[in-house]
Amino acid sequence: MHRTEDTTAPLQQVAIVTGPSGAGRSTAIAALEDLGFEAIDNLPLSLLERLFAGGAHDHPVAVGIDPRTRDFSADGLLAAIDGLNAMPGFEASLVFIDCDTDTLLRRFSETRRRHPLAPQEPPLSGIERERTLLLPVLPQADVLIDTTEMTPHDLRAEMGRWFARGDGGDMVVVVQSFSYKRGTPRSADMVLDCRFLRNPHWVARLRPFTGQDAEVASYVAGDALYAPFMEKVIDMVTLLLPAYKAEGKSYFTLAFGCTGGRHRSVCIAQEVAIALAKAGWRVSSRHRELERAPREGVLEGVVKT
Repeated sequence: MHRTEDTTAPLQQVAIVTGPSGAGRSTAIAALEDLGFEAIDNLPLSLLERLFAGGAHDHPVAVGIDPRTRDFSADGLLAAIDGLNAMPGFEASLVFIDCDTDTLLRRFSETRRRHPLAPQEPPLSGIERERTLLLPVLPQADVLIDTTEMTPHDLRAEMGRWFARGDGGDMVVVVQSFSYKRGTPRSADMVLDCRFLRNPHWVARLRPFTGQDAEVASYVAGDALYAPFMEKVIDMVTLLLPAYKAEGKSYFTLAFGCTGGRHRSVCIAQEVAIALAKAGWRVSSRHRELERAPREGVLEGVVKT
């Protein structure tokens, strides 16, 4: 995203935290507060941009957006974040705290809480309604944390891994794959197109598999342009990452796209993530379309980054 402000000045970090009730959103916000963020929970969506109308400050802010508020909508949340990122001096990220349905049900049962979206009904009804509200948000999240197997202590540690501020050495590089048919990732800092590589989709025996399968990866790597492309991408990214770290970014998202987001982009993203990790960078990888595939119409537990 093009910015016109002084790029030598650090951007104000704004973490927008959302997710289904019971997944750990309040714990995540409390962890950010302990990390030095000014924390504001349960803020109505309509007040988000007005909160920062006075301009950027020199401290980070964590804002909890509750899907229960009457003005909540996925489109409205994403538009508000885009609006913040368009304002001079801000870097807003969307943090999605998720959990699988069985664990959410168990947590509601153990605490004897009513689900806020279904106070007179079984918790499952509220969980399903909330997942429907949040369904469009998950693919656009900058940080995805699945708390299914986490204790509150684990979640606090994970938030520290992403957001602890130090000497700038903790920048996380997020490498992801995506499908151009579903649109480019909103949060990507750099997008590269893999559609010039030969496509396993047109090979019947490979079509059911993904870029995470060795046979597909071998087929893609057999393209004559694969090796020189990979070499130049690694050279370019390793050249630029120190500059982004020096700018004060806490994470950098590198996205690779292909037609379906299941084969070529997945192969490339995996190999780049491995190469950057070997070079000493803290790397998190995700494959957007593979995450979405098991949840046609239902938002389930995310792949932990």
